Amino acid sequence: MRLLQYNNDGELSLTKDFIGDEIPKYTVLSHTWGADTEEVTYRDLINSTGKSKVGYEKIRFCGGQARRDDLHNFWVDTCCINKSSDRELSEAINSMFRWYRKAAKCYVYLTDVSTNDQIDLSLQPWEAAFGNSRWFTRGWTLQELIAPLSVEFFYSNGNRLGDKKSLEGQLHKITGIPVSALQSSPLSEFSFDERIS
Repeated sequence: MRLLQYNNDGELSLTKDFIGDEIPKYTVLSHTWGADTEEVTYRDLINSTGKSKVGYEKIRFCGGQARRDDLHNFWVDTCCINKSSDRELSEAINSMFRWYRKAAKCYVYLTDVSTNDQIDLSLQPWEAAFGNSRWFTRGWTLQELIAPLSVEFFYSNGNRLGDKKSLEGQLHKITGIPVSALQSSPLSEFSFDERIS
């Protein structure tokens, strides 16, 4: 597993590849992808060519939030995986649930849900925008909701919307995932039919 961190000069850099128990405490970013040309890739980070891409804002957000949470390492799928290596890509896909489970926090960055600085969670427009977010239509949403113990949701402006606990009612309503699964109950407590539905 390769992570991102800020250097002393404020620039981002990739860490070495960590294996097993040597992986330091980290956070992960859950997000929706834009067009391939908009996302920052592993190659962009190596060549220092990613800052001008639209997707860099998500990486900057994740790094800044990680710093505020006193986490010095963070993982973003678009650029921490060398997708030109079939072996590395396959290993990453097979490790994804474990990586999300072991993360100190998972930040869900909702690019299509915005608000002003005054947040009133009781407003209908907020709930509608949240429920209609493209983030809920992805194949990865299930594991990114149930694997991490701590999941925090953020508006596109970086303001915190809530966490998995405070939003469990809305999350259940939107996804159909049982509240007990959102509360990290062991998967063995669910029937086969529940797991595949």
